[in-house]
Amino acid sequence: MKALVLAGGTGTRLRPITHTSAKQLVPVANKPVLFYGLESIAAAGIEDVVVVVGDTADEIEAAVGDGHRFGLRVRYVRQDRPLGLAHAVLVARELLGDDDFVMYLGDNFVIGGITALVDDFRARRPDAQVMLTAVRNPSAFGVAELGPDGRIVRLEEKPSRPRSDLALVGVYLFTPAVHEAVRAISPSGRGELEITDAIQWLIDAGREVRSVEISGYWKDTGNVTDMLEVNRTVLESVTPQLDGDVDETSEIIGSVRIAKGARVRRSRIVGPVVIGDGTEVTDSYVGPFTSVAEDCRITGSELEYSIVLRGAALEGTGRMQASLIGRYARVTPSPRTPHVHRLVLGDHSTVELSS
Repeated sequence: MKALVLAGGTGTRLRPITHTSAKQLVPVANKPVLFYGLESIAAAGIEDVVVVVGDTADEIEAAVGDGHRFGLRVRYVRQDRPLGLAHAVLVARELLGDDDFVMYLGDNFVIGGITALVDDFRARRPDAQVMLTAVRNPSAFGVAELGPDGRIVRLEEKPSRPRSDLALVGVYLFTPAVHEAVRAISPSGRGELEITDAIQWLIDAGREVRSVEISGYWKDTGNVTDMLEVNRTVLESVTPQLDGDVDETSEIIGSVRIAKGARVRRSRIVGPVVIGDGTEVTDSYVGPFTSVAEDCRITGSELEYSIVLRGAALEGTGRMQASLIGRYARVTPSPRTPHVHRLVLGDHSTVELSS
């Protein structure tokens, strides 16, 4: 069995972060989201992985390499434009061969991994198997309608009027039968080859399509709110480890992991928190559910429920929360000019200003 990991796409909902970084490499608890998926694939006993890449191919390939660090053999295939999940199956056809495979969206997060799902598929081997979970906003996902017997009767991609609240989680399992399906379908109104249409083709053709409803944790980390929520969930299980240099005047409370090479001076850290190598925290407060990456500087500031990426600096910012700070960004107090806001923003930024 192989794995097909989708790591293309432009990450428009995470701009401006994704103007300069692949969305699959934005870290959760100081580890890229994509790495959690690759680790889950390896834990399920799968070794051969095909990664579909797009405009951020160089960055993805540099981070993942040949997969050796994950216990995997990784090969790459280029998708020139994001033309849909079924199109990704088409471009990966030669590398997938006639093997069964799991398709995993590289910006998705499934707590507990996929081992049980893969084992169930191997035992039953339907033509396709999907995971479903109830969501509040089904119109943002592929949606499944179930019949009285619990079988899927209809799938629809991002419907304006959803027939249920059951969304397809970004993990799919297929036999080679799906290759016939993706060749048979036509682009949707969005101009994409939808994997929901391919699965619907299998259903209409009388092929066996199973669904498994999950009650565990799943998130599509495509926006800042969900990214922060996933970060919170991962940090809940962090184990304390103080390898860095913490002075006697600092206070460390709860589950806090401070990497070797980090320095904490005259500060209060309340976990769960992770602080990366080379980061310095001085005269500051870092509160629960915060991850601070490598080589950051936090001085005279207060921060909680946030993600700070490599090389960022916060200086005298006062209290910040629910924030995602990009690589090598710098946040400082504004000059004391009354009734004036001075902004330098990237494309598609969102700013909230107090009155």
